Amino acid sequence: MQVPDDSQAAGAARFYDRPGCCQDERVNDGFLTGRLLVASPTLADTNFDRSVILLVDHDESGALGVIINRPSTIDVGSILPEWHVYSTIPPVVFHGGPVGRDSALALAALTSKNEHDESAEPEGFRRVFGALGLIDLDVEPERMAAEISTLRVFAGYAGWEPDQLEQEIKEGAWFVVDSTRSDPFQPDPTELWAQVLRRQGGDLALVATFPEDPTLN
Repeated sequence: MQVPDDSQAAGAARFYDRPGCCQDERVNDGFLTGRLLVASPTLADTNFDRSVILLVDHDESGALGVIINRPSTIDVGSILPEWHVYSTIPPVVFHGGPVGRDSALALAALTSKNEHDESAEPEGFRRVFGALGLIDLDVEPERMAAEISTLRVFAGYAGWEPDQLEQEIKEGAWFVVDSTRSDPFQPDPTELWAQVLRRQGGDLALVATFPEDPTLN
């Protein structure tokens, strides 16, 4: 897999500048914002080994997402103390991807009363899809505390150039599946790769049993 260099970190600004793209079942006929990329167990890239990525932006200019099952040991309070109390368990910074690792992004879910009301988005919240959106961490947390139900902070993100992700999907590097509201906020995210595959049923459920060391199979 080709990993964009850190000069693309400026692309993270796209998270807040444009509305989310449409979702579509077929990668050739639409964009995949809001869906999950689940790494194939044979994906030969340690940056994405057994990763689950939520795509927060996908259009003709490329794709951006965050790895939602890679918690670090760094407490949110150590770098963003004002946001610590609002962080979902485990309240640590997650490794969002290999690009822009020195920048922080935050994903949050609106409360149920605001989930379907697009006019109710609080200041500093940019809806990605459904109830999920990205938070401007420069906004005072107290101003949106009553409007969000869950929050996750990520360091870095994953990025793809135009047509790069589509090609990787065709080559079998990723399984593309629907996300749920709770996926980015699991209390035990290290089990998410297998959980997402198992809930698909059929052949993908069997993939969840694939050993981490294929030589043991």
